[in-house]
Amino acid sequence: MKNVVVVGAQWGDEGKGKIVDWLSYRADMVVRYQGGHNAGHTLVIDGVEYKLSLLPSGVVRPGKMSVIGNGVVVDPWHLLKEIETVRAKGVAISPVNLMVAENCAVILPLHGAVDRAREAARGDAKIGTTGRGIGPAYEDKIARRAVRLCDLAEPEVLRAKLDYLVQHHNLYLQATGAETFDAAKLFADIMEIAPKIMPYVGVVWEKLETARKEGKLMLFEGAQGALLDIDHGTYPFVTSSNTVAANAATGSGVGSRTVGRVLGICKAYTTRVGSGPFPTEDFGEAGERLGTIGREFGTVTGRKRRCGWLDAVLVRQAVKTGGIDGIALTKLDVLDGLKELKICKAYKLGDKIIDYLPAGQQAQAAVEPIYDICEGWDESTHGVRSWADLPSRALKYIRRVEELIEAPVILLSTSPERDDTILMKDPFED
Repeated sequence: MKNVVVVGAQWGDEGKGKIVDWLSYRADMVVRYQGGHNAGHTLVIDGVEYKLSLLPSGVVRPGKMSVIGNGVVVDPWHLLKEIETVRAKGVAISPVNLMVAENCAVILPLHGAVDRAREAARGDAKIGTTGRGIGPAYEDKIARRAVRLCDLAEPEVLRAKLDYLVQHHNLYLQATGAETFDAAKLFADIMEIAPKIMPYVGVVWEKLETARKEGKLMLFEGAQGALLDIDHGTYPFVTSSNTVAANAATGSGVGSRTVGRVLGICKAYTTRVGSGPFPTEDFGEAGERLGTIGREFGTVTGRKRRCGWLDAVLVRQAVKTGGIDGIALTKLDVLDGLKELKICKAYKLGDKIIDYLPAGQQAQAAVEPIYDICEGWDESTHGVRSWADLPSRALKYIRRVEELIEAPVILLSTSPERDDTILMKDPFED
């Protein structure tokens, strides 16, 4: 048995939440290792919908330990609100089954204000952030001025950090005409919620090392997708952390050998939220149909997602940069009824044919997709739970996807419901 990392193989929104929830029945612990509450995971269990952004997707499974690792930036106000929202739907959450790393950097209200002010200043060149302060919080972490959760237990340290942070960020806010912050009020607000958040705070790396020695299975959950990785994504239209599987170890405090197998999540088509290149985006009837049937609206922001055909070039690149061993293909049922399906197998860039996405911004904007054309199917795949019950043309489509992305499809999702899932190979098993 091996631990498993679940990562997005596109621009996020691939359905990681459902897959993590479905796999968590095998795991003892579910660990989030990067991102913040800009992530959005929607779970549908027995008709009940759960919208998560900070809590690990395994939290709805009784008897599982959920962990938020040090690579996550945490908005404590949002975390408490999310805990209460999920509790209201009958899910038991307490320090017994949820631990947050003491060395997590904290997202403060001023981070969101800076984030939004920057996006407004960029105008048409905006990145498309959620405006929730994730980027500025990561910047403070790297600049060694961040407030961390452990600071909430040391008021003198916290106050000194806040004095510096407020002074630093107020300069920009004032220059852009945005509202500035008062360090004393911010300190009082944090100290007010500290007694509520601190019972969840603990030494995560030690907890995970103990679990490793005891032979417990861990499921590491990434947020966003490989194409939003700060190094390997479509920079600068990316998130502010490393989303690839290699960050699972760093972002949770375990050795690299603990991580294990990597499962990539990929939609049967492609979507993207916000700005940036999208070679296979479809602006016509097909793209509109994918968005309508697939209910392509952001879990966190509610923004309409851009839709297009499956880009095997990008997924293949994510497989290689992320060390992905197998793919969970989701939303196959959204393709039902389409007469013709396209899969991008290469790009044309000027007079050259290339099999990867170049790093340059102008080059990324200039690539043109070269498509394979596949026959669609009329039969419904919605809710199918057996490989044998899939239409033959759907099977041919899946096999062609495997060939082009150079990775096997080992799990298939045919609806948002937890049990509408087909497993071909258990990622936990050798």
